[in-house]
Amino acid sequence: MSIPPDSVGAVVAQRAHFDQPLPLKSGAVIPAYDLAFETYGTKNAAGSNAILVCHALSGSHHVAGHYADQPGNVGWWDNLVGPGRPLDTNRFFVVGVNNLGGCHGSTGPSSPNPATGKPWGADFPMVTVEDWVEAQARLADHLGIEAWAAVLGGSLGGMQALQWAISFPERVRHCLVIAAAPRLTAENIAFNEVARQAILTDPDFHGGNFYEFGVRPVRGLRLARMLGHITYLSDDQMAEKFGRKMRNDSPSYGFEVEFEIESYLRYQGDKFAGFFDANTYLLMTKALDYFDPALATGGNLQAALARARAKFLVASFSTDWRFSPSRSREIVNALVHNGQDVAYANLSSNFGHDSFLMEDRQYHAVMRAYLEGIGT
Repeated sequence: MSIPPDSVGAVVAQRAHFDQPLPLKSGAVIPAYDLAFETYGTKNAAGSNAILVCHALSGSHHVAGHYADQPGNVGWWDNLVGPGRPLDTNRFFVVGVNNLGGCHGSTGPSSPNPATGKPWGADFPMVTVEDWVEAQARLADHLGIEAWAAVLGGSLGGMQALQWAISFPERVRHCLVIAAAPRLTAENIAFNEVARQAILTDPDFHGGNFYEFGVRPVRGLRLARMLGHITYLSDDQMAEKFGRKMRNDSPSYGFEVEFEIESYLRYQGDKFAGFFDANTYLLMTKALDYFDPALATGGNLQAALARARAKFLVASFSTDWRFSPSRSREIVNALVHNGQDVAYANLSSNFGHDSFLMEDRQYHAVMRAYLEGIGT
């Protein structure tokens, strides 16, 4: 496999253990936990060139590069991170972390519960974006990072970046909020609930304790992913890529796969259900639902963001109907009314919500221009 010269190349996942209990927003406490993470680039002596990348719902700490024994397993934001790329590892020390409750190495529902020795399963407590930020702050301490040069992410990752600027205003110099929203609409909560019901009603779910039965709620997770995937794409993209193309010359008048879009969705659902944990999916979608930083200020987003000291880049995409540009502008307007430093870009793209993952020339130019202005 040929490795591009601007790739970070082979990477190694790391794990940090924390014995100090973590109080959660729900009132529950995690007694001890691990966080899986990866780093790219070199941390300078002061730690002032460190950037935290927060992942979206199905992401992980594997942001860039590949594993030596899995050359095809490339990080989910590899096109953005590397030497000379917009998030330039010649300048920055980039950190990716798998959120608490995840299923990629951090402590989550499939991890052993120290009280029982069995997987946490349904007993794993609800986690929120605020909880993730608290846990990530402890990882920053572990890595010797007093303040981040920037915190960034797309979708749910962008919400975490926003929460970082509110929870730890003195520890974030720049905040990049991409394809995100200050809180979910009722429609978005509805999509998440339908996806959760697909999992919760799967006979193999067993109330979240399916590990003990040696099964997995694959059918429910598959349906949840298929539904979610539809919302990540734009109508234009689906029309261009699939249209009404059929696999055979004539219809079979049955319920097997006939249209190319059906085949694509089933493939995506099967692929996702093959590696992701159902309980983690439930936790992540609920964290999305709960996120609302303005709740503490009586619904006033402007007041909630007044704590932030970071400079902001907010970016949205023209065909993103899951987190539409108008939702990003809510963040921008609140910051502008506070007199805070914010740049905004609404980018033209056919890829819907997934646009933030794509290697788009205009999008990357905006990211590069902003990141080049960040001092280290």
